[in-house]
Amino acid sequence: MIQNYLKIAWRNVRNQPALSFLNVFGLALGLASCLLITLYVVDELSYDRFHKKADRIYRVDIDAVFGGTEQRLTQVGDPIGPTLQKDYPQVEAYVRFYNVNASKLVRNGQEIIDERRSVHADPTLFDVFTFPALYGNTKTALDAPNSVVITESTARRYFGTPDAVGKPLEVNRSLYTITAVIRDMPQNSHFHFDFIFPMKAVTYDWGNFLTSNFQTYVVLKEGVHYQEFNRNFAQVIERYFFPQAQQHMKMSSAEDFNRGGNKLVFALFPLTDIHLRSDRQDELEANGNIQFVYIFSAIALFVLLIACVNFMNLSTARSAKRAREVGIRKTMGTNRPALIGQFLTESTLTVFFSLLLALGITAAGMPFFNELAAKSLSVNQLFMFPVLPVLLLIPLVVGLLAGSYPAFFLSGFKPVAVLKGSIGSGFRKSNFRNALVVFQFATSVMLIIGTLIIYRQLNYIQTRDIGFNKQQVLIVNGTHALGSNIEPFKNELLTLPNVVAGTLSGFLPVSSSARNGLTLSKVPVSSPDNMFDTQNWFVDYDYLKTMGMTLTQGRNFSKDFGSDASAVVINESLAKLLGYQNPVGQKIYPVSNGTATPFTIIGVVKDFNYESLRQTVSPLLFSLRSNTELASFRVNTQDLPKLLQQVEAVWKKFPTGAQFSYRFMDEAFDTMYRAEQRVGQIALTFAGLAILIACLGLFGLATYMAEQRTKEIGIRKVLGASAGGIVTLLSRDFLKLVLIAILVASPVAWYVMNRWLQEFAYKINMEWWVFAVAGLLAIGIALLTVSFQSIKAALMNPVKSLRSE
Repeated sequence: MIQNYLKIAWRNVRNQPALSFLNVFGLALGLASCLLITLYVVDELSYDRFHKKADRIYRVDIDAVFGGTEQRLTQVGDPIGPTLQKDYPQVEAYVRFYNVNASKLVRNGQEIIDERRSVHADPTLFDVFTFPALYGNTKTALDAPNSVVITESTARRYFGTPDAVGKPLEVNRSLYTITAVIRDMPQNSHFHFDFIFPMKAVTYDWGNFLTSNFQTYVVLKEGVHYQEFNRNFAQVIERYFFPQAQQHMKMSSAEDFNRGGNKLVFALFPLTDIHLRSDRQDELEANGNIQFVYIFSAIALFVLLIACVNFMNLSTARSAKRAREVGIRKTMGTNRPALIGQFLTESTLTVFFSLLLALGITAAGMPFFNELAAKSLSVNQLFMFPVLPVLLLIPLVVGLLAGSYPAFFLSGFKPVAVLKGSIGSGFRKSNFRNALVVFQFATSVMLIIGTLIIYRQLNYIQTRDIGFNKQQVLIVNGTHALGSNIEPFKNELLTLPNVVAGTLSGFLPVSSSARNGLTLSKVPVSSPDNMFDTQNWFVDYDYLKTMGMTLTQGRNFSKDFGSDASAVVINESLAKLLGYQNPVGQKIYPVSNGTATPFTIIGVVKDFNYESLRQTVSPLLFSLRSNTELASFRVNTQDLPKLLQQVEAVWKKFPTGAQFSYRFMDEAFDTMYRAEQRVGQIALTFAGLAILIACLGLFGLATYMAEQRTKEIGIRKVLGASAGGIVTLLSRDFLKLVLIAILVASPVAWYVMNRWLQEFAYKINMEWWVFAVAGLLAIGIALLTVSFQSIKAALMNPVKSLRSE
């Protein structure tokens, strides 16, 4: 019986090649889209799961509110990790990261390279995380202060071989010995380091619970639930934090601290949730977003459903050609279950052919998709768990889903009605088929609206007045290699005709720059009522000019005022927090356990966005401090290659041995929104695919409807109907369906995109014209698709039309 089903199915595919191609190709596009997005989603969900103890590893986070300033940090004080392990037997191990991604000048022969993927870590790093060693012993690799662990690719880059254990490495003019070489950290990790230095090499004021400079991870013993363990932090705060805090501020109890809305909350955050669900200050790397996973999963489902809807539409539409077959087979004694089995077999066979074609499309489109999504996916992953089971189920599930309605619809024909020829009237008008067309175009319209809003928001981000001029600012990396020559280097560059201004600093208004927190008070004796947190950026006299920032009150730092060593320039958010009508001349006091020199406010700078526009501008102050970390120069030229050659020539005048490395600030700023840009591009791509698949189905339906109405068209033309009138007649029904789809899709798209925009502190308004453009685009695409067949039918010789039946 199965063999007979397959023969009949193959015969029907062969006898109707055009419609069969539309079915197979439309399904193949839908399946290929679904497979690509499935690989993307599986990769996003796999982050950090390769660690053996992944389900028991947690990062210690802190939420703090001081004086109305809220901070959500991934860094805590250095004693937190050791204290948790000492006081609570539920903690199996801990590890701390310090000085993450700080610039390291590493000598490679005669060349010095500015390396930034580095970190200082406790020796317990390899007890917590799973990074297999190729050479050396990770158990003792970080015991000595002059030891360093490097990755396999780093060893090959510096020594030409991964076996580099025991070899010396000069870092920041100090000599280190390589004690282990580990495999490169997998791409699906939320951090990546090439150099791991021991914590013993760090000079630090240890034992301060009040600081926030260490990323700390703990491993809980099996059976311990992290949310239950979080209750212990109240005891940690009471036992350790408040006694130290009382040395710095006027406070007698925890109630004094909590008065006025102050808050301090420690909590464990699951390692496997960091990549998709964490968006805090000082993340080790830019994370993903769980909403993107939901969005892409929905897109994959919708695209696949659109392809299945195509199959159902085309199968039911062409059923008139098989009506007599069904009638005769029923008359000959074939029962309905056998007919249902026949049609489901045909649909499954179609899906099987589509899947084969989809695999080819997936393989061909993989390089493009990898570039679009910044992934390194491969076709081999399709044949691995958990994708392989999905792949094996696709022909069965999709075949049943797409073929169920046609199977039950066709098998339900009554033999007498079919053989009398009275069954055809139901084919032209089908409410179910119309509903499917509405679903297809409603989904397409939602994708169009979503894509337009994403692109408008990204354009708004990139063109909004952010309070400084990020254009044509050249950043020279690793300038601390110049040592005492840093000022001569800056001064010589300022003599170049196209260099307008220059500054030396360790802080830049982009999220990848380092940050330095500071707790201040309005009065000399601090208390929880008058404390607040702020950013403290060390800059020079030319920083504001180089960055194109605007003073709204007071003045900038000046060499004419010796007292500016203790002066600060604050931003408008800090001025608002202080509550002074004119803050210039007022003093603010650093919170410390000794006598701290107060700062005198000399100016107020216009607020500027130095974090993602998802966040509001936080309080910040500038203070004078000599820096050698970064040199930034405002340039004014159309010939950037020539200018870069001139800057590099100046760099080479100074005997650093370091590579000349640079970037531009607008590029660094754009990296904050790279994830959103990728989402926009991927959404646009799959929106286009969804529309293409919907159009394939509409084209097939239009072809069928034109065939069904051939004699009607011929009669109308004989009676004097114009070609334009016939085109309108054939297009009108489809246009109604698209209009209904627009009415259904618009409010749904508004709701979804409004929820997405709520994540941004600064966002666009959703204008009515976006929905109008999406609707007109859908109407235009539908009319173009239908008009081809409508015009062809309208121009047909009426004599041929009347002879066709």
